[in-house]
Amino acid sequence: MDEKRQTHVRKKKRKLRKGRTFLIIVILLAVVAGIYSYTQYKAGLKIASSTGIAKKTEQFKGDTQTKSNVENILLLGVDSRGEARSRTDSMILVNWNKDTNDVKMVSFMRDIYANIPGYQSYKLNTAYYLGGVQLLKNTLQNTFDVEINHYALIDFKSFESLVDIIAPNGVKVYVDHDMSQNIGVSLKKGEQRLNGKELLGFSRFRHDNLGDFGRVDRQQKALEALKKEALSPSNFKNYPKLLGAVKGFVETDITDRQELSFILPIIKGNIKMERLTIPVEHSYSYGYYPQAGSVLEINVQQNQQALDKFLGSNK
Repeated sequence: MDEKRQTHVRKKKRKLRKGRTFLIIVILLAVVAGIYSYTQYKAGLKIASSTGIAKKTEQFKGDTQTKSNVENILLLGVDSRGEARSRTDSMILVNWNKDTNDVKMVSFMRDIYANIPGYQSYKLNTAYYLGGVQLLKNTLQNTFDVEINHYALIDFKSFESLVDIIAPNGVKVYVDHDMSQNIGVSLKKGEQRLNGKELLGFSRFRHDNLGDFGRVDRQQKALEALKKEALSPSNFKNYPKLLGAVKGFVETDITDRQELSFILPIIKGNIKMERLTIPVEHSYSYGYYPQAGSVLEINVQQNQQALDKFLGSNK
């Protein structure tokens, strides 16, 4: 009996030692992961601070969400070259249903002739130049009756750096045709892996038959391709550095806590994306005004209806 009891005690001790060893390994891995994440986050912050690109401070009051699971984020890209205020080169409303992970992107053409509150009518991208994000938000809301909860603004140079962090091996896109004019890079037709500078050039090219409409379409394709790269398991290790860089590069009203609430649905993956460009087909004509130059004169009601129908399933 004593021998059996001793054998039982020895086995129990071995199990306890194995359990304790496993727990220690888990704790060590957690510590290592934490140290890695922190150092990479700090590295991202350092990258952002070393570029010399200063973040802008914007006054912004977003709309109260009509549904807690749906966020409308106004994503703005600006080509700042040292001016106190520049025009928005890209204006994309990202409609995100966090329950289903459905994302709908609505691009607003910058040449839309818009009634800017407090000013005479100009091109839509002039609203940001005149009164920042808040005035642009008010202009979009007055024109299209669309809810805007948050905004995120990024300078194009910062965009290049973020792409290289998210996808250090490049972003896979299909280049429509050879392009180089006024984009700072030379791209060849066909499927390519583009770095940050090349992807930005691809997104900004407009010297073909489609003009600005082609440019907006490529912007949407670039973001969709970037999303795929970001959700690739091989790039998950880049997230801590990306978060640090985003903190340094991106001007937004989204709080740290809200950012964390966005991360979990993104990590789940399977994000479905749909795209729309405003104005829609057959809803606009070309015009000219001395204070604005060449513009797109749109049928506001037709575009409101198209936008409402597109976003309807996410409301």
